[in-house]
Amino acid sequence: MNWKKVAQIGLPSAAFIGMGVVTTKLYRYGFGRLEEKPTDQTDNSHYHDLYQRAHEWLADQPTEDWWLYDNDPKNRIHALYIPHPQPTQKVVIIAHGYHGSAPTMAAFAKMYQDLGYNVLMPDNRGHGESSGNWVNFGGLDRLDYRDWCLDLVDYLGNDCEIVLFGVSMGGAIVMMMSGEDLPPQVKGIIEDCGYSSLPAQLAYRAKVEFHLPKFPVLPIVNLVNHFVLGFNIDDVDSLAALEKNTRPIFFIHGESDSYVPTTMCLENYRATTAPKELWLVPKADHAESFPIDPVAYQHQVAWFLEKYDL
Repeated sequence: MNWKKVAQIGLPSAAFIGMGVVTTKLYRYGFGRLEEKPTDQTDNSHYHDLYQRAHEWLADQPTEDWWLYDNDPKNRIHALYIPHPQPTQKVVIIAHGYHGSAPTMAAFAKMYQDLGYNVLMPDNRGHGESSGNWVNFGGLDRLDYRDWCLDLVDYLGNDCEIVLFGVSMGGAIVMMMSGEDLPPQVKGIIEDCGYSSLPAQLAYRAKVEFHLPKFPVLPIVNLVNHFVLGFNIDDVDSLAALEKNTRPIFFIHGESDSYVPTTMCLENYRATTAPKELWLVPKADHAESFPIDPVAYQHQVAWFLEKYDL
């Protein structure tokens, strides 16, 4: 037996199989549902205080439980609806981030209520009270959010005005929604620290957290994802969606973001020719633009909403 040839064939094969095993485990780690109660999405101490006060505020609100696909246990999607104390046709849909849930966005819900909006906060698939064992990073969620828009139109009437807002993964979701066929009642989008595409974000995190190369990690992840969730990770693409966007959009990102690189925000901004604004927040890490200065954040959001009559 030619052991040299065996080694030449066997060692690369063994390495590839080993990488496949590692990547499959990483898929479960990165895409699997978090069964623990989700918490706020930053370690910023200012946010913890804000988060606690917001939860106390949320507990006092007359919330309603809404459901999509209520008769389909495998696809049942939950949301919290918070009506404004004064009747209004304006409503914001708030998309949470990775391993978050509707209640983790309570501080933003209060901000938008203060600005005069009804609020709908969905639990993404694989999060909160929604069904699913896997995080899809917007590959499926964006279509659920489109259906939430339709439900809001049915509930509030054809004269309603919808704003889309999301942070981190939620930011990517609302950007990806911009490429969908949305009802005309959707008037504008505000995204905070969303990624440019799922492959780009996975490649960046694999390198930073695990020192793993883009190849063969991403092809193996894509293969597993096809089996588990049924779509190509290349289709989870904010940039491609933004090229189709026609609605005013506000891009917010921390200048010191170490989780979703600030360069991704600049790529997102350049991808759309629609009316657009950009705010890079000094010294803010990932999802910290709001807690660093909530007053300035609300002022910026209010300015955008007023400028585009949203």
